Amino acid sequence: MTIALLFITLFVCLLIGVPIAISLGVSSLVAIYFGSTLPLSIITQKAFTSLDSFPLLAIPFFMLAGILMGKGGVSKRLLDLATTLVGWMTGGLAMVTIVACMFFAAISGSGPATVAAIGGFMIPAMVARKYDGGFAAAISASAGSIGVIIPPSIPFVLYGVIGGVSVGNMFLAGIIPGILIGIGLMITAYFIANKRGYKPSETEVFKFMDVLKATNDAKWALLIPVIILGGIYGGIFSPTEAAVVAVVYAFIVGKFVYKELTWEDSFKSFREAVVINATTMIIIGLSVSFAYFMTLEQVPNQIAAFLTDFSSNPFVILLAINLLLLIVGMFIDTISALVILTPILLPVVMAVGVDPVHFGVILVANLAIGFITPPLGVNLFVASSVGNVRFEKIVVSVLPFLLSMIICLLVITYIPALSLWLPNLLGK
Repeated sequence: MTIALLFITLFVCLLIGVPIAISLGVSSLVAIYFGSTLPLSIITQKAFTSLDSFPLLAIPFFMLAGILMGKGGVSKRLLDLATTLVGWMTGGLAMVTIVACMFFAAISGSGPATVAAIGGFMIPAMVARKYDGGFAAAISASAGSIGVIIPPSIPFVLYGVIGGVSVGNMFLAGIIPGILIGIGLMITAYFIANKRGYKPSETEVFKFMDVLKATNDAKWALLIPVIILGGIYGGIFSPTEAAVVAVVYAFIVGKFVYKELTWEDSFKSFREAVVINATTMIIIGLSVSFAYFMTLEQVPNQIAAFLTDFSSNPFVILLAINLLLLIVGMFIDTISALVILTPILLPVVMAVGVDPVHFGVILVANLAIGFITPPLGVNLFVASSVGNVRFEKIVVSVLPFLLSMIICLLVITYIPALSLWLPNLLGK
């Protein structure tokens, strides 16, 4: 009865438009007050103590680094490099958008930040070249989802903290799956562009010298993931310290190398990071309170028992979990879903022999798809805003890319080597 009250309250709050963080807190409060002898103060206690975590400090710093890079000229140079690499292909601007998002994903760690940074440039550029506005926004929203898979990834940091999994190994595990999804999106975009007659961008042919010049211009931007990942795996600093290094490096490059980051931009970047991080931390804290109450009521054990009784076959269990996560991603944001579902699902998959690093990639890849599935679909709203395209138009145009990402998800799920090869080779 208590659990029914918990979830009914949650769904009612979500249906009437209450923000997810408040919905989680209110549902926990109602369930504890009417169905438990626990003190109501347990909600705030768990919310605050959950944030007392050194690894979680990586989240605000990676957010700030991504914002500084967007305002400091990094995005523009990555776009120029992507243009020389793939702009000559059919649907060149769409290809440039995807590759640029993959580059920016390697320095931002955030899906919406990637959409805002790259889509803000590319959606108007595609519309000016007679691309359909819905297609332009859909490709930006879809490619932006790669931002949470290619390292550094904020969801990977959170999963590592909650699941007790090496964040460094999670970063390594996301590289190949992220590239795979990017290639899948490029193939989909190529067929659509070919059918609609979208021509290459201004770069009509591939020119190696142009690539070299663009690479040289973007060298300071391209060094960012090398410094971050190289420092982590070289044992120089932890993932959290790497995030701080990324902030300092982004500020120095934007301010003193590219000279495009003004003091006003710096102040706005810090203010934006504070606002976003405050929202994120509220969600994490109240999600932990929600998850803690579910644990007390043995919901994870009940779900685990149901899944293992349903089948002991890892193939079937992973398929069922994928379906569950795709549905959850439509209604609950990535951070809340990670906090709530990781303690529930991780023991289940480990019991049937699934590696926790591999499962982390599966979990985040599922929730990345949630960035482009309504009604939540955060990337769709960001693309609609920066591109000035109607939300309904983007939803229709995103369907082929959604199908492509689901196919890639199944490949990632059932070929563990895609996620585990690099961690086994280089991880600790």
